[in-house]
Amino acid sequence: MDTIAEDIAERLRRTAVIRSLRLGDTRVTYLPDGAVLLPPRGWLPDTTGEDWAAHPEYLDASGYLVASIGGLLVEHRGRALLIDCGFGPQSLPPDPRTPRGPIHGGALLDSLARAGRRPEEVEAVAFTHLHVDHLGWVDHPAPGTEHPPFAHAAHLVAAPEWAQRDRLAAEGMADTIAALAPRVRTVGDGEEVFPGVRVRITAGHTAGHAAYVITGGGRRLIAFGDALHSPVQVGRPEWSASVDHDPDQAADHRRALIAELEEPGTIGFGIHFADVQFGRVHRDGGGARFWAPLPD
Repeated sequence: MDTIAEDIAERLRRTAVIRSLRLGDTRVTYLPDGAVLLPPRGWLPDTTGEDWAAHPEYLDASGYLVASIGGLLVEHRGRALLIDCGFGPQSLPPDPRTPRGPIHGGALLDSLARAGRRPEEVEAVAFTHLHVDHLGWVDHPAPGTEHPPFAHAAHLVAAPEWAQRDRLAAEGMADTIAALAPRVRTVGDGEEVFPGVRVRITAGHTAGHAAYVITGGGRRLIAFGDALHSPVQVGRPEWSASVDHDPDQAADHRRALIAELEEPGTIGFGIHFADVQFGRVHRDGGGARFWAPLPD
């Protein structure tokens, strides 16, 4: 294995670091908050032991998929938008009732500071969907304060996602939904929510899951949220996560997304993609698609 391949293999199974890229006048920066370890056959239940024996590069030394957790900072001419806000300052052990290993967060505000921004400079937080690993700082106070760090900002949620809030509250998220409610502004498919940033409804993982398409400098970046949880799904889009609201619909959106990510000038952003968040879809010599991380 050459040096580049060795570096990519290491990044596929480690937690993320801060990474940035420019799209013309827009800068996007991944802000790590924490990570969760996912049992591969529990998280992707249509897989087999043979599948993972063929793809050991995606698994850490303990046999888990490493899923980083964080947010995407979008900066344009002095303004700042945050897409998703991590898990927050908490840790949980593995939950035997769910296909989830240990999970932790809390680094987002430090990551934001390292990117040169203060929470009060973020004018809005746009959410891909209402799961706890994307909402973490919504109802946790910033250190040394009594208020969440982005309480001043508009909280942008796709209208069909917000419409299911009562069900989510009944499933144990009542406090988070209550914290969100006074700040929520619902957004619709195709709406521009920030210069060069448009909402795209991609239901499947949840009933109102959204991606955000960011354009600038003749390129575009698709921040696709939980449409894919692991780069291994690029080659196997039929592998839906056990937590997908509608696995068939989620797979259909994945197929369309992966085809789009092959188009020239298109970059993908996978928020849970270990340490390979920014990348493109390429094909190998046999025509199989794979995730090609952008170089450092």
